[in-house]
Amino acid sequence: MNFTVGVVLFAVALGLSVAIHEFGHLLTAKAFGMKAERYFIGFGPKIFSFRRGETEYGLKAIPAGGFVKIAGFTHLEEVAPADEPRAFWRFAAWKRLIVLAAGSFTHFLIAFVILYFTAIAIGLPTNRAIVGEVSRCVPASEKSNTTVTPCPAGVTNAPAYLAGLHKGDRIVALDGAPVTGYDALVSRIRARPGQEVQLTYIRDGVRRTTSLRLASVQRPPQGGEAKNAAGLATVGAIGIAGAATETYGPGGAFAATARFGGSVLDATFGAIGRFPGKVPSLVRALEGQKRDPNGPVSVVGASRIGGQAVAAGSWLLFLFLLASFNIFIGVFNLFPLLPLDGGHIAVLIFEKIRAWFARLHGRADPGRVDMNKLMPATFVVILLFGGISVLTIIADIVNPIANPFRP
Repeated sequence: MNFTVGVVLFAVALGLSVAIHEFGHLLTAKAFGMKAERYFIGFGPKIFSFRRGETEYGLKAIPAGGFVKIAGFTHLEEVAPADEPRAFWRFAAWKRLIVLAAGSFTHFLIAFVILYFTAIAIGLPTNRAIVGEVSRCVPASEKSNTTVTPCPAGVTNAPAYLAGLHKGDRIVALDGAPVTGYDALVSRIRARPGQEVQLTYIRDGVRRTTSLRLASVQRPPQGGEAKNAAGLATVGAIGIAGAATETYGPGGAFAATARFGGSVLDATFGAIGRFPGKVPSLVRALEGQKRDPNGPVSVVGASRIGGQAVAAGSWLLFLFLLASFNIFIGVFNLFPLLPLDGGHIAVLIFEKIRAWFARLHGRADPGRVDMNKLMPATFVVILLFGGISVLTIIADIVNPIANPFRP
C-alpha cells in the first residue's frame, strides 16, 4: 500500500511541477502584456477546458507535459490584426528572454523549496562531525569497523557517553585544532589511543569543551596503521557514530540549501555529460542484462523508486529524488536545441548578436531567423529525444532498476 501511495505521490508531484513550469511562462507573458491564448496540461485529445478572460485553460488526455500558446510566438504564425501589438515577437528581447526562461526557473524554485523545508524538517546530507548516535560502551576488540557489538548489560565505558555528548552535537575542535569533518575526526581519534583530549562541540548554538580519555581498542587497520598478529590495529575510540544528515533553522537552511542545491546542479551536469555513454546499457537492459543503478531513468522508473522509498520509510530519498528531477528538467530544458525553451533562447540571442554585428558594419538588420530552415533539425531533436524517452520507459517497465532498499 505504501508503495502505491509513493508512486502516486511522486507522479502527481511531477505533474504539478510541469503545471507550474507552464504557469511560469503564462504568468510572465501576461505580466508583460502578451496575449496568452491557451494554457493546457497534457497533449492529445482534450478532456475539458474553461475560459477565463482571453485565456482557455484545460487538461488533455496524455500526461506528458503541457504548453502555453502565446500569440505570435514565432513570425510563422498567423496573428489577428487586433492582436498584432501584443504578439510575442514584437516585445523587447529581454522580456521574451524572461518568458522563455521562466519555465526552467520554476523548476529550480520548486527544487529549492523542497530542499529548504527538507533541511529544516529532516536534514540534508552532511560530512561535518555531527554526533548521530552515542554508545554506552566501546568493545575492546572488534573485527569490523562498521558492525558494532551491542553493549553487555551494565557496561558503560564509552568516553563520549561518560563526557555527556548528545545526539546532534557538532564537534568543531580536538585539542584546539579545528575539525574539518567526521572522517577527519575519526582519523585523529584513532591515532591517539588511551590519550586524554579536549573536545570542543556546539550544542543549541552554545560552544562547549569537555575533557575525555580516548579508549584503546582493537580494530581492523585503516591506511598505514600497524597491525598485530591477529590482524588488528590498536586505535583510539570514543563511542559515537556520525550523523548522515544535519538539520537547520529557518535562517541557516537558506545557505545550506544553496550549497546542497549547487552540488546537485553540478552532479546533474556531470550526469548529462555521461548520458550518451549510458544509452547502450538501455538496449542491453531490454535484452535482459541487469540495469545500471546510475543509468538513465524515466518518469516511470523515478516514480517506482519514489514508491520504494516511501515503502521503506525513506521520505528523505523521496524528496531528494523529486528535487533532483526538477533540477534535471530545468537544466535540460535550457539546452540550446529546438523545440526546447533553450533553443528559442539561443535563436533570440543569435538574432540580437547578428543585428549588433550588422550595425557595427553599417549594414541593415538581417531581421528574424527563418524558422522554416530550422525545422529539419528540430524534427531530428524530437525524434532523438522521443526515441530515447520511449526506450527508457520500456526498460523501466520490463527490466526496472533493482530496489535500492533491498540487499
